[in-house]
Amino acid sequence: MEPFQAIEQLTFVRVLKASFVAYPVVNAVHIAAIGALLTSVTLLDLRILGALRTLPERPFMVLMRRTALLAFGVAALSGLLLFSVRASHYAQLPVFLAKMVLIALAGTNFVVFAAVECGKGHRRALRLLAVLSIMLWCAVLLCGRFIGFL
Repeated sequence: MEPFQAIEQLTFVRVLKASFVAYPVVNAVHIAAIGALLTSVTLLDLRILGALRTLPERPFMVLMRRTALLAFGVAALSGLLLFSVRASHYAQLPVFLAKMVLIALAGTNFVVFAAVECGKGHRRALRLLAVLSIMLWCAVLLCGRFIGFL
């Protein structure tokens, strides 16, 4: 646990802990980024599954993918800040570790999706990956909410 305790003693982390405003702002940014991430991923996946057909597929998918990547970056950075405040505690929580594994699986799913998308005639595989994506990101969200109550 020493490395995690060392993180908690970093100057900027102690300032974050002590500030009446900073931690709630970082938390709000994290929640907003997660909302943007889950929304953009779900809309992208729903489009792949056949919903939202009135929207042009390629431009919509490009927009949602860019939004998801930006939102993921903001969520990851703000999440690291939130983690740093109680790193030694969070690192021991099975639900936190599950969240990290689920994020890795969702990222792997994204990479596989991009590889399959490049090929032609893989619509069924893309639909399966879209369903898996929605399930993984919802599971990440649930794990994150549980962390707040432990």
